[in-house]
Amino acid sequence: MPRVTKALAAKAKHKKVLKATKGHYGARSRLFRTAKQSNVKALQYAFIDRRNKKRTFRSLWISRISAALIPLEVSYSRFINQLSKANIKLDRKSLAGIAFSDPDTFKKIVEKVRV
Repeated sequence: MPRVTKALAAKAKHKKVLKATKGHYGARSRLFRTAKQSNVKALQYAFIDRRNKKRTFRSLWISRISAALIPLEVSYSRFINQLSKANIKLDRKSLAGIAFSDPDTFKKIVEKVRV
């Protein structure tokens, strides 16, 4: 019976890992063992940061809304509270977009909430 080696399968596996770590620094992109470790860690970071991205964007939207409220002399917390009391269903993403792109409309929203 002829001898069978794993060379083809191993080479394919190595190529797959090295392709995934292309662009990593130093040996992390060249040597299989370190590339494999680097790839595992990169996938862990990717998983975690998909959740962290939501947190980061929410804080960005809050900062933009807060910055747009400063000239109108309203605090962010009071504005959000009055918004919910007025039963206006606008999320922070859309409020930040309005505040950033159309300040006049945002000012009208603030005036509507103040009443």
